[in-house]
Amino acid sequence: MKVEQIYTGCLAQGAYYIVSGNEAVIIDPLREIKPYLDRLDKDQVTLKYIFETHFHADFVSGHLDLSKKTGASIVYGPTAQPEFEAIIAEDYQIFDIGNIKIKVLHTPGHTMESTTYLLIDENGVENAIFTGDTLFLGDVGRPDLAQKATNLTQEDLAGILYDSLQSKIMPLDDSITVYPAHGAGSACGKNMQKETVDILGNQKRTNYALNQPDKESFIKEVLDGLTAPPKYFGMNVAMNKGGYESLDTVMDKGLTAIPAEDFETYAEETGALILDTRSAAEFHKGFIPNSINIGLKGDFAPWVGTLIVDVKHPLLLVVDEGTEEEAIMRLSRVGFDNVQGYLKGGFEAWKNSGKETDDVKRISATEFAELFTENSTVIDVRKISEYTAEHIDNACNRPLDLISDWVKTIDDSEHFFLHCAGGYRSMIAASILNSHGIRNFTEIDGGFSAIKKTEKFPTTNFACQSKTL
Repeated sequence: MKVEQIYTGCLAQGAYYIVSGNEAVIIDPLREIKPYLDRLDKDQVTLKYIFETHFHADFVSGHLDLSKKTGASIVYGPTAQPEFEAIIAEDYQIFDIGNIKIKVLHTPGHTMESTTYLLIDENGVENAIFTGDTLFLGDVGRPDLAQKATNLTQEDLAGILYDSLQSKIMPLDDSITVYPAHGAGSACGKNMQKETVDILGNQKRTNYALNQPDKESFIKEVLDGLTAPPKYFGMNVAMNKGGYESLDTVMDKGLTAIPAEDFETYAEETGALILDTRSAAEFHKGFIPNSINIGLKGDFAPWVGTLIVDVKHPLLLVVDEGTEEEAIMRLSRVGFDNVQGYLKGGFEAWKNSGKETDDVKRISATEFAELFTENSTVIDVRKISEYTAEHIDNACNRPLDLISDWVKTIDDSEHFFLHCAGGYRSMIAASILNSHGIRNFTEIDGGFSAIKKTEKFPTTNFACQSKTL
């Protein structure tokens, strides 16, 4: 028996490849299936089942393409109603794979079809659980995502999740390995540990959600501090449940190279948003006017989903040469399949063609220290939790994920400084501000991390009073 966790850091997502004898299964596969096909070919095994723990909200699964290319059956837990052929398993149903078995444990709460898969090894020993979004390391799945689909409140779902954990997970042996669908950084939970594998006994001791005295306390603690989920989540659920275009087709369309002289016209005719995936260090020096910067070397896909939201919106890409395929692939992971093409020759081709360019004024933290006065306005686009922990005295917190709301409050006649933790998010914000005609600001290279090192700024952990900017 072999169990391999295939972890994708930018999505904080774990898929699982399990082999026994000449058969294999994959649990919660990502959209791109070539890595799985390569493993199957190398191991000379047949994929028998594709197990889905639930209808994922934060990424588009590869279940449909994988099933079409291998003939493997897709399996969901009880109550699932996919719009394609699949096995809807019964609670406690057992599936044979080579010399091992996988037992279905219906664990609703995160969603109503959420299911944990219990691995029973060759010796009949309960070996591991694949918990999906039911149980994370250090946390449990947020119970507010399925409200619209179920007509249940988040309190109702949290109570159902409590019952699932108490009846299906807690009675299992402490030695069992826990393999969750997500780790730290995922928006599907709030308190996940950085580790991606643990034993159940340790989770029983350390996971706050498993240590509540009763259901009422569990509901209160699990719901406390939940922020609104990213708006693209519902669209990903719909794709996972209803189907989607083949990734091969998506890639073929997206890999259309568009010359600089045609790029602007193409954008106007299609209504496409120009997405520049270069680094902040490159973007600020020059970019196509009204393009949005979300760097590929970062939490690219989640930020695209959070800020662009509509997965069907046509996109045109500006990329570093050689990264076209990676950008399209990572967009497809969160359902953004409508990439119309990319700028042939990259931004250099645009610049060399004599087309109009724009830029963002960026300064170092040292320069910021020299320019800063007690009357300076500073906007901090980090998460509320980061800001609350420590921030520049009198800086105002305007989280990046809420920029579509707060951008409307900006008074462009008043200059302000803009920063995040390291410069990735503040450059995204800068590009969005520019696209709204707001230009009277200066962005800080290196963000709060670099600012702190200057030791010239008073910091506080008290939230500032709200003010209109």
